[in-house]
Order: sequence, then C-alpha cells, then structure tokens
Amino acid sequence: MSVVAEEINAVVDELSQLLGDRLSTSMAVRVHHGTDLSYHTPQAPDAVAYAESTEEVVEIVKICGRHKVPIIPYGTGTSLEGHITAPEGGVCVDLSGMNQILEVNAEDMDVTVEAGVTRKRLNEYLRDTGLFFPIDPGADASLGGMSATRASGTNAVRYGTMRENVLSLEVVLADGRVIRTARRARKSSAGYDLTRLFVGSEGTLGVITKITVRLYGIPEAISAAVCSFDDISGAVDTTILTIQSGIPIARIELLDDVQIGAINAYSKLDYPVKDTLFLEFHGTEASVREQAEQVQEIASEFGGSNFQWTTKTEERSALWQARHDAAHAMVTLRPGASVIVTDVCVPISQLAQCIRETKEDIANSGIIAPLVGHVGDGNFHLGYLIDLDDPEEVALGKELNERLIHRAINMGGTCTGEHGVGCGKLDFLIAEHGEAVSVMRTIKVALDPDNIFNPGKVVRV
Repeated sequence: MSVVAEEINAVVDELSQLLGDRLSTSMAVRVHHGTDLSYHTPQAPDAVAYAESTEEVVEIVKICGRHKVPIIPYGTGTSLEGHITAPEGGVCVDLSGMNQILEVNAEDMDVTVEAGVTRKRLNEYLRDTGLFFPIDPGADASLGGMSATRASGTNAVRYGTMRENVLSLEVVLADGRVIRTARRARKSSAGYDLTRLFVGSEGTLGVITKITVRLYGIPEAISAAVCSFDDISGAVDTTILTIQSGIPIARIELLDDVQIGAINAYSKLDYPVKDTLFLEFHGTEASVREQAEQVQEIASEFGGSNFQWTTKTEERSALWQARHDAAHAMVTLRPGASVIVTDVCVPISQLAQCIRETKEDIANSGIIAPLVGHVGDGNFHLGYLIDLDDPEEVALGKELNERLIHRAINMGGTCTGEHGVGCGKLDFLIAEHGEAVSVMRTIKVALDPDNIFNPGKVVRV
C-alpha cells in the first residue's frame, strides 16, 4: 500500500468519526462530484464529505491538512472548466447542506448567506422584501461557487459581476483559521482587499463558507425587447452606441443566427433566423418606454429590424428562459455530439472584429459552433459541437478554442470573461498575465503551503 493510500484511508477513518453517514466513498457519489458540466475528463475524489457548518469545514480542513490530502470545495457542480475534478484524488467538501439565509439587512440592502444557498432560492426568499440579487449565471449556482469563480450573467452590464457585489466573505484557511475578509460597509480603505483576493480564487486559497452580497430594489417597471440584424457588426455597433449614449440598459445579449435557429427549435419560438439582440430595461414605466424607443432608434441606424418590446411578464420570462436554455438548444443542432463550451472577453471596441474573425475561423473548420454573448461587457461564448470519440475532431475543436483565446488576448482581452480558469484554461494565464502569474503562485504557496486546496487549478505549484 502506498503512503498516499495510507493517508487517504486515515483521513476517511477520521472523517467517518466526525461526519458519520455524511461521508461517502460510494463510487457513484464520487464520480458525480468529480464531474462538472464541461467536456473535461471527470476525475473522482476519494471521498465526499457533506459539511453542515463552518465548524465542520474547519475540522475537515484540519484532518486533511495533517495528512496533506487534497480538498476540493463543491457547490452545485455547474462549473465549466474542470473546477471540481480531482486530478490528485482527495476529499470533495460538498457545501450544499450549508444553505441558511442568515441575515437580511433590508435598509442596508445586503444579505448574508451560507455558501450552499443558490441564487434562485435567495431571490425567492427576498421576493416580499422588494429587493433582489441580480447576478444570474445560466445555472442555479450556489453563492459560494459563484463567489469562488467570480461569476457573472446577463445582468452584469448594469449590476456588475460577483466582484462588484460581494461585500464580505468568511473563509476557512489551510491551517484551520477562519477569517472574515471585510465588514458590511459599502466602502473601506482598511488594509489589503482580501475579499477580492478570494473572489475568483476557485477554491485554491481557502473554503468560502459565508458570503455577504449587495441587494437591489426590484424595478417599478421592466420591459424586454428583441431586434434582428442582417450583419453581426450592426448588433455590436448598436450595443456600443447604446452604452456610450448613457442608456442604463440592464441586459443586452447577442445570439448569432446559428444560435437563434437552435433556440427557435428548442423553445418553440419563431424569431427571424438572424443575428439578434435580446434586451431588457429597468426603471419607471416612463423611463423603460423611453429607453426602448432610444435603443430602437439606434438599432435602426445599424440595420436593426423587427424590433419588438413588451412589458408583459410572461413574454419577458419566455424570452429570458430561451436565453438561459441556449446551451440545451445547441445540442439539438447535432444530436449525439458533446459541447466544448468556452468564453472570452475583449474591450467592446474590439468585439465586432473578434467575433467576425472567430466566425470565419469556425466556417472554415466545418464545425458547428453557436455564439451567444453578454455583448455589453464584450464577453461572448461559443459551444463547439464535437464528437468526443473522434480524436481528429476533438483536436480541431481545441485548436479553434486556442486560436480564439489568443485572438482575444491579442486584442487586449482575457481568456475567460466569467467561466474561470479551472484546469481548462490554466495554460493561457501566462500569455495573458505574464510575470503576474508568479505573484499568484507566491500568494498560493503562502496561504496553502502544502497545496491541498484544489490542486491543479488556476496556477501550477
């Protein structure tokens, strides 16, 4: 028996005493917790520990730390770059049982929750307060996972990402210490900004157990609109001028003609099969009407047509449900294929060129790859429909993805706008950040000297 196996067995014995039947070594449970929604090869942990309190997380970390056994934090398993795989085995710490909404401060417009609370559950809980939490990745992710991956979504153009909306975190460090990264104040100049350090750390620096986030007032009126374009540049130019004009748009999403065709089939809709913008406006009844009219005028300047807008809740819900179902709709374009999902983000002045060159590259490859994006932020996603049993096709998909990422970086952009690094984009960090990656590595080693937190993600140690 190897030393590693002996250490894992010792950890399993100690955790069994701590957690009882909330520790599982079942193969099915382990495989489930080592598999995310991406194409990356699943890698199961050696055990899954279901934590129900910060105190239990502390004990789990101390036990694993003594034996130098890896720890992989787990929220809902909806990440897209192999974040929850266990390449070195270890213990997956499932935080879904830590699902209490601890404190709503309505006057201060913030809330403190445990890491396992999901965004949909939080908004259901807040419904009668007149407040809501706007960050909406397509999946019903946990707030802990969203903080760890610096998640975003369709509302980011107005409300920002998790980076702007997390006020404070409670984090368990590698030595078992529990820290609070900040207070609830909306601004502070006190010390290093530890909150921003852990937001986006992807479980490599500590286990996030509690989160305090900003809330916003539910708008008096909401309207949504759809507009089609003969050329994708017209859609992007409409987006740029809308933002430059100071129109406080809440959502502005781009779906190319391929994606619209898939959505029509999947969601039983009948939009023109053209490059299309989905838009949403928040404010008073008068202001949302004015915003829609202003954007319609801008869109017409750039070839926009079939502009339709509505304030009816059921029509808005159908539109945004179709947008959130885009990934499911993609698969219908090639039944049996898998989706290699990726995302990049560029300055919006470079967005039209980046998309144009990317679509030309895709067309030349013969691969089907629908495009959808949060264009107000310069962020877009592709889903390469690939037969994973065909090595040549897999290699081609990876080549397309690599060219896309370097194209974005060369335009002043980033290898990932919101999916995160995980293991999938680890090799692109040096191209993007250069020497700064060595600083990241120094921080990692300082906080996690034995490399027990999610090894093989973000930076190599």
